[in-house]
Amino acid sequence: MAIFWPKLFAIMDRRDFLQTSSLLAGALMTENILSPRSKPVAKKRIAMVGTGSRGIGMWGRPVIREFGDIVEFVGLCDINAGRVEYAKKVLGLSCPTYTDFDKMMKETQPDRLLVMTVDGTHHEFVIKGMEYGADIITEKPMTIDEEKCQAILDTEKKTGKKVIVTFNYRYSPHRQRIYELLRNDTIGRITSVDFHWYLNTSHGADYFRRWHRLRKHGGTLLVHKATHHFDLLNWWIDSDPEEVFAYGALEHYGKNNSFRHTHCRPCPHKDKCKFYFDITRNKSYMDLYVAHEHHDGYLRDGCVWKEDIDIFDKMAVQIRYANKVQVSYSLTTYSPYEGYRIAFNGTRGRIDAWIKESQPWQEEPFDEIHVTQNFGKREIIRIPNNEAGHGGGDVRLRKQVFVPGEDPYRQAAGSRDGAMSILVGIAARNSIDTGKPVKIADLTSLKPQPARPA
Repeated sequence: MAIFWPKLFAIMDRRDFLQTSSLLAGALMTENILSPRSKPVAKKRIAMVGTGSRGIGMWGRPVIREFGDIVEFVGLCDINAGRVEYAKKVLGLSCPTYTDFDKMMKETQPDRLLVMTVDGTHHEFVIKGMEYGADIITEKPMTIDEEKCQAILDTEKKTGKKVIVTFNYRYSPHRQRIYELLRNDTIGRITSVDFHWYLNTSHGADYFRRWHRLRKHGGTLLVHKATHHFDLLNWWIDSDPEEVFAYGALEHYGKNNSFRHTHCRPCPHKDKCKFYFDITRNKSYMDLYVAHEHHDGYLRDGCVWKEDIDIFDKMAVQIRYANKVQVSYSLTTYSPYEGYRIAFNGTRGRIDAWIKESQPWQEEPFDEIHVTQNFGKREIIRIPNNEAGHGGGDVRLRKQVFVPGEDPYRQAAGSRDGAMSILVGIAARNSIDTGKPVKIADLTSLKPQPARPA
């Protein structure tokens, strides 16, 4: 069941709204997201490659808990033999584990494959998975460059299998409400968008500790992280990106410091480094990563000052859409707070939102959307934000993946959506490297459309 937010907000002033919103919130948010299936069905066989924290935490435990009556894990695979055995144990599964992907696919023959590996290897498992006869559920980004993207599109067409890309941000009530406002012509025709994302000195820095710090693994944060943001823009604007120009630099992390080490635990500089990360205080990371780092050498508490870091830590992107909407986007990775500001400028008004994320000092149990009409009043809409899992988006996404139903907001995402989101980031990265604008149509066989195809 879709969640619709009543139009009565438009005629309330702020005081009346505050009195009424608390009464409505409970009723609206008690929708049974995981309503029981009425008929028993044959269980779908699923396998997962990549058993890190995202695989276990987003697609392991919750899938078993929420859909154990309709799916069963038949295999787990990871390059790290210790980590895959740990995943099997914590998930309480009895299925076999593998470090050889081809062997897993041949022996288990899953209906669906969950791809949760390092971004730079997504294409390998997505393509092979389809060739082995499985439909694919892949974490974002779908892949990290235009050649790998084209190979996925070609294989999907050749095999007839399907790729689902897991854009959980589309499913949170706040972002869904923005989509509804835009589709309802609330501010007229959209002309431009201002979108600025801030990663704080905890979350932002973490990307420079991990495998994401290398282009070959994550494609830079313009692909790994910003694929979320570019997908939201594509979905909200309801058009395809056409041309991209960008600036970017590495000016804070990496070589931009006077001292460094391999990783935090043995670091001689820990007393003076503000980015020191004591992984020993996180039992989950110790059990999942540190206990098994001897298998592959992966250090979860890597130094943010390592000189091999080759991604950007500040980025600014200009995007022109096929429907002529212009977007100004930026991503900063060392902000004192986390969240984003977005504004949609239309022919009849403007929609503003300032979303704070991961803020322990945030007391308000809601996110606000401000709708201001030209020559008119401002309407303030408050959306409850007390749901876990990316504002409730994770639960809704998983339900659409495993029990697909009506999709009035077009939130389900396939390979074309996955491609169009990463192609913005790929084009931005290429633009920074060359100093030239990049046309999306020059990257793959996909041609941008003024209205986003179904």
